[in-house]
Amino acid sequence: MGARVDGFAQAVVGVVQEHAPGFDAASVEMRLSAKGNYLALTCTFRAVSQAQVDALYRALTAHPMVKVVL
Repeated sequence: MGARVDGFAQAVVGVVQEHAPGFDAASVEMRLSAKGNYLALTCTFRAVSQAQVDALYRALTAHPMVKVVL
């Protein structure tokens, strides 16, 4: 989840694609917050290891546009 700004979804998809090469960007689900200030993205991918998931989590939480990662 992050602020609803230009480039947010593309930035998140780029990070996910770096860590999950088979990720299909067309499968991303997007939801706006009640007031429309934030955008939540659901990115579903098939993980091959816990290390892959951990690396993706660290990359997303370190990204300046990302506020929350679940």
